[in-house]
Amino acid sequence: MLLANWRLVKELLETVDVALEVVDVRDPITTRSKRFEKLCNELGTKYVLILNKSDLVPRDVVRAWVKYFEEFEGMKAVPISAQKRLGTLKLRKIIRKLSDKKPLIVGVFGVPKVGKSTLINTWAGRHATRTSPYPGTPGYTKKAQLFNVGGGIYLLDTPGIIPAEGDEAEVIIRMNPIDVIRNPVATAMMLIKKITTHNPKAFKEAYGIDSIDSDTILRELAIRRGWVYKSDKEPVITESAKLIIRDYLDGKIRFYVLPPGKSP
Repeated sequence: MLLANWRLVKELLETVDVALEVVDVRDPITTRSKRFEKLCNELGTKYVLILNKSDLVPRDVVRAWVKYFEEFEGMKAVPISAQKRLGTLKLRKIIRKLSDKKPLIVGVFGVPKVGKSTLINTWAGRHATRTSPYPGTPGYTKKAQLFNVGGGIYLLDTPGIIPAEGDEAEVIIRMNPIDVIRNPVATAMMLIKKITTHNPKAFKEAYGIDSIDSDTILRELAIRRGWVYKSDKEPVITESAKLIIRDYLDGKIRFYVLPPGKSP
């Protein structure tokens, strides 16, 4: 995985007119970068928080996050689903309101697996770089590239990835390829606890497993998938742990966090 150093991020911010910080709307707080936002403020760079994957979250929760960021943090927040091409026209209009420069250079930034490349591909079309499915696999940007998306707007695909700053589980799964995570079982257990805290029925909905116990979920999932050791028929929970991490990243496990102060 190619991590961008902060000096490079600063240099890139100095070349753009507007910066987009892409986050995962399911848990925006742990997928944002406060260090990046502070740097934008220090440089006087206009930036917009992009709440991506909004199709995975109820509309009232998306609206609540927009309200939270705009009213409590003074940040412009725009919900989109880059995968389904939802909200990108509105985003274009908002960017144009921030600056009427032509050409207008827009930088796209974000921590791993929040949909940064998907957004660029959606806007830039067939000329865009191929989206890489998981952190650390081939396809991540190795150098800055400009894409003409029409209307005098150019997207700058930024080299490297901003380091994740969220909770321990998020940092591990976003900063490492799944197959090289040192302890996928421990990581999956942290993730299961986080998910079930916000949606106790998540694993029943995803896999038909009616439990919130991490060990039970890992064991039952392995048995259902036929992942057992030949010698003693014990479940191979490392495989079920990796599946849970992968399905979480892909949005196959229903999960989202409510904004501070909002009740279920």
